Amino acid sequence: MNPNTPRTTFTEPAREIPVLMSTDIVVVGGGTTGPFAAISAARQGKHVVMIERFGSLGGNLTLGLNTKPSGALLGGLPLEIWNLARSAGGAGDDYMALTKTGGVKIASPCDPEIMKILLTRLCVDAGVQILFETFVSAPIIEGGAITGVIVESKAGRHVINAKVVIDCSADGDMAAKANAPFVMGSGGSEETMQPVSMYFTMSHVDLQRLADWSRTSDDIPARAIPDTAEGLGYGLWLTGFNQSLRKFQEETGIKLQRDNITLKTANGLMYVNGTRVQDVDIFSPAEFSAAIVECYRQIEGVAKFLRERVPGFEHAGIGQISGALGVRETRHVLGEYTLTGDDTLQGHSFADSIAADASALDIHDPKGGDVDFRGLPPYEIPYRCMVPLKIEQLLIAGRAISADHTAHARSRNMPACMATGQAAGIAAAVAIDEGVTVRKVPVAKVQAILRSLDMPLHASEIRDDKARSAQETIQA
Repeated sequence: MNPNTPRTTFTEPAREIPVLMSTDIVVVGGGTTGPFAAISAARQGKHVVMIERFGSLGGNLTLGLNTKPSGALLGGLPLEIWNLARSAGGAGDDYMALTKTGGVKIASPCDPEIMKILLTRLCVDAGVQILFETFVSAPIIEGGAITGVIVESKAGRHVINAKVVIDCSADGDMAAKANAPFVMGSGGSEETMQPVSMYFTMSHVDLQRLADWSRTSDDIPARAIPDTAEGLGYGLWLTGFNQSLRKFQEETGIKLQRDNITLKTANGLMYVNGTRVQDVDIFSPAEFSAAIVECYRQIEGVAKFLRERVPGFEHAGIGQISGALGVRETRHVLGEYTLTGDDTLQGHSFADSIAADASALDIHDPKGGDVDFRGLPPYEIPYRCMVPLKIEQLLIAGRAISADHTAHARSRNMPACMATGQAAGIAAAVAIDEGVTVRKVPVAKVQAILRSLDMPLHASEIRDDKARSAQETIQA
C-alpha cells in the first residue's frame, strides 16, 4: 500500500477474546432505565451484570442534569427510589405544573448527586455487579439468540456470557447490532427526530425575586410556583420567555435555537433547559461532537439573556454544564407490538400491560417550533413493545421500545423508562425461572410480581390521588 494514500478500510486480525465472566442477565446501560432493570432482576434472585460507559449511574437523569421525571411516579421501584431521595433531602414534593392546556402532575426534580449515590447503593445492596467505564461493543449471537456481549475497557476486550440481555442503551444499540428491525424517528423518507439539547445550571439566582416576578408576567404561560420560600428549593418550574427571547435576539443579534426556556429548581439550584440542535445524526461522531460545541455556544447566549432580562438572575453565573448530550429520539426497535400515538392519546387497554404511565406528552418540534407539553390521562405499555422481532433472548427497555413517533413523546419520559426497565428485569428473571425465552414468558407471572410492588398496570387502576388528568385537576 502506498503510504501517501489514505486507507478506506482495515482488516482486523482474528483473535481469541477471553471470557471475563458469565451471568444470568446482562443489562446494557446504567442510565435512567438500566438500574431499574438490574435491581428488579437481582431482587428476583438472579445474578446481574450492568455495564455503564460513564463513571456514574442515572444517565440523563443525573449526569445530564435533567433531574425531573415529567410525570408522576405511581408505584414500584421508581416510587421507592424517589421516596428514598426525599428522605435524604434529595427530592421534594410532587407538584402540579399548570400549562396552556391544563395541568400536569409531576414528581419533584431530584438532586442528581444524591440520586447517583442512591442508584448505586440499591444496585450494590441487590447484588448487581456494576462495570463502570466499560463500553458494550457488540452482542454475541448463536442460533438466532443473544448469548452474551463483547465489552471494551482499559483492561481490553472481553466476553460476558449471559442467558438474557436487556438493552437499556437508549438507542437500541444491541438490537441494531443484532440486525433486529427498527425505524429512525418518525420513519418514512424524512426520518425526522426530536432535537438534542444540553442542560446547565446557574448559581446565585434570587429565587424569591424570580418567583414574585413570574406570578405577574404574561411571558410565563406554564408554571409551578410554590406558596412558601421553603418550597422554592424543589418546586419552582417555569416555561416560556418567548416574547423576551425574541426581543433579546433582535436587539443583540445573538441567535438562539429555541422559542422558549424551561427553568426548574432542585436543592435550591437553578436548572436551565434552553438549548436545541436540530437534524443531528448522533451516530456520526463528527455531527455528535458539533452538536455539543453548538450547545456550548447557545448556553453562553441563554445565560446572558437570563442575567440581563429576567429578574432574579442579575448576579447569577453558569454553575455546571451537563456532561452528556441530551438525546430525545433515535431508533424505535420494532417489537411484537408497536405502541401508537392513538394508544397513548386515547388510553387503549392491553391484556399484557406492564405499566400504566401518566407522563406528559412532550414533543420538541423537529422543525424548530415551540414545545408541545401537556397533561393527558394515563395510558398503558404492553409487554410486547419490549420484545424485538427476529432475535431471541433480548429485551428492550427505555426510549427505544417499539413505539411510533407520537407515542414516543410520552414513552420516552423518565417514568415510562423506569417502568419498562423494572418490567424487563422481572420478565428476564421469570423467563429464566420458567425455562422459556423472553418472547414466551408468562406475562401473568410478571404482572403478579409487579402488582406485589404496588405498580399499577392499567389506566383504570390509577387513583386520582396518585395522578389526575389535566382537566380533572383544573376542574377539581
